[in-house]
Amino acid sequence: MKKKVAFVCVHNSCRSQMAEGWAKKIGSDVIEAYSAGTEEYPEVKPKAVEVMEEAGVDMSSHHPKLLSDIPEEIDILITMGCNVVCPYVPNSHSEDWGLEDPSGGPIEGFKETRDIIKEKVEDLIKRIEKEEL
Repeated sequence: MKKKVAFVCVHNSCRSQMAEGWAKKIGSDVIEAYSAGTEEYPEVKPKAVEVMEEAGVDMSSHHPKLLSDIPEEIDILITMGCNVVCPYVPNSHSEDWGLEDPSGGPIEGFKETRDIIKEKVEDLIKRIEKEEL
């Protein structure tokens, strides 16, 4: 059975969107992926869309969502390291990935963040498959 995983950040405009994109691309057999933010934001960062596209992940249809836009109960809650306390979301496991936000910086920062997130999503998939989560 697939695990419902929510990737949460403040604006749902970069890191959490990348994580959702990777989870859908490489983990769709074990993860039902969602992403959301705690505050409204107008768009996914264009540099985030660009670097994910370079890696073969299409995020052109992605848009920022709020916690109220995703299922109320999820299995795994992943926060990105936003230095905010998220509203309580019922889950059986949560962890914070402590990622720096590349927004406002050069494209290289977005690429580095993309690659770190891919590694973390791959590790998450392995732990789910081994039934560690």
